[in-house]
Amino acid sequence: MTLPSLLVYEDEEQYHDHFKREYCCKSIITFDGIRVYFDPARFYHAFYESSDMRGSKDVFSLVRAQRMSWIKITLESAHAALYQGWDSKKGKYDPTTRVCVEYEQFVVVIQIMVKNNIDLKGKFVTCYQADRSIWKIRRAPMWKKEDFIESVISAKKKGR
Repeated sequence: MTLPSLLVYEDEEQYHDHFKREYCCKSIITFDGIRVYFDPARFYHAFYESSDMRGSKDVFSLVRAQRMSWIKITLESAHAALYQGWDSKKGKYDPTTRVCVEYEQFVVVIQIMVKNNIDLKGKFVTCYQADRSIWKIRRAPMWKKEDFIESVISAKKKGR
């Protein structure tokens, strides 16, 4: 598998403009038909890292930003590995979170929801180079549409 080229701009503002232009203003649809929506404010979550590992995202991440074009091709690839995300608050895997891995250890995370009680839609959460955590991600249960739908049905039965 050939790696896609890196995105190279001179400054953070150009990356931000690219994100808004190519993701927030365009329609991105996964290989299995889920429209993914991008909020411009997610730029600061996805393309910043913590300088002190305490969680405050205060440093622009060139490593993440240069792989920005990988988001779309990862979401559109039928060959991407799909995993359930980990819900740290509940201490379990969450079928409403879809973690996509296609190139190296580059991870794209989307939240899956039901739109109009019929169609599925995705919300972009983040993306990152999972160098230290890829082994945890690859041990997670595979994400399957059926599991997501079952979790929605189960939640409705419980009255959530």
